[in-house]
Amino acid sequence: MSSLRTDNDTWDIASSVGATAVMVAAARAAETDRPDPLIRDPYAKILVADAGTGAWEFMLDDTFVAKVSEADAEVAAMFEHMGSYQAVRTHFFDDFFAQAAQAGIRQVVILAAGLDSRAFRLTWPAGTTVFEIDQPKVLDYKSATLARHGVDPTADRREVAVDLRQDWPAALVDAGFDTTQPTAWLAEGLLMYLPADAQDRLFTQITELSAAGSRVAAETMGFHAKDRREQMRQRFSALTAQLDIDPIDITELTYEDPDRADVAVWLAAHGWRSDAVDSTDEMKRLGRHIEIADNDGESFSTFVTAEKA
Repeated sequence: MSSLRTDNDTWDIASSVGATAVMVAAARAAETDRPDPLIRDPYAKILVADAGTGAWEFMLDDTFVAKVSEADAEVAAMFEHMGSYQAVRTHFFDDFFAQAAQAGIRQVVILAAGLDSRAFRLTWPAGTTVFEIDQPKVLDYKSATLARHGVDPTADRREVAVDLRQDWPAALVDAGFDTTQPTAWLAEGLLMYLPADAQDRLFTQITELSAAGSRVAAETMGFHAKDRREQMRQRFSALTAQLDIDPIDITELTYEDPDRADVAVWLAAHGWRSDAVDSTDEMKRLGRHIEIADNDGESFSTFVTAEKA
C-alpha cells in the first residue's frame, strides 16, 4: 500500500496523483514532436507548459535523451522506455475508441481523465458524447487552459467533477449519461492508484451502468514483489536525480496488493468477453520496445479490452 495516500486525499494538477497527469501529457507532447510519431496530441504541450509543476518540461527537449546518454546510458534508456511506453499505451486506447465508434457506440466515459485530450483531438462521429470524470481542480485546469488557447472539443464533452471514491455513478447520470445506450469506458493510468477493493467496486459499478454491447478498456498492473518495487523506486529516483528535478516517487502514490483481481479474469466472470495484450508485446509489435537492465523480462502492464454480452 502507498504510504502517502489516504482515503479522502485530494489534489490539483501540480500535486500528488495530479502531477502524474502532467508527466503523461509531457510524454505525449514529446511523441508528437518526433519525426515518426505513433500518436499526435497538439494540445499536450500547452497543458504541460501552463501546469506550473516545473518537473516535466525537460521531456519537451528533443535533445534531452542524447544529453543524458552521455552521462548515464541506463538512465537514458529508462527515460526513452517511459516515453515509448506512453506512446504505445495512448495508441492502443486511441484505437480502442476508433473501433468502438466504428461499431456505433456514441457514449464515452473517460475515468480519471486527467489531462487526456481525446475529447479535443480525436475525430468523433456526430452525436458522440464524451464524459470526463476527475477531481474538480484537474478538470477546471484543463478546460480553462484549452479555452484560453481557443481549443474546442470535437464531441459533446461533459465534465463530471467527482472523486471516483464517491458516488460518481449518480453524478454521471446527473450529467446526462444514458444507461440504456452502449458505452465505451476507459480506465487508463488509473487502477494502480486504487486499492484492490476499490478496483473491484469500480468495475462492478461500470458493469451495472453498462448496456449490452458496451465496451471497456483498462491498463492494469501486476503485483510487484517488495524488492522489485524498491528497484523501481530506485530507478525513478536515479532518473529524477540525473534530471536535477524535484523527485516524484510514483511508487508512493500507488497501491500494491497481492489480492488485486486480474481485470480480464474479473470481467470474464461478470458478463464481459475480455481479452488482454501484454504491453511489452505491443511495444515490440510497434517497434518501440527498449531493453532495460535487470527487468527480468517483466512487462510493466497489460492492456485489457472487453465487450458486454
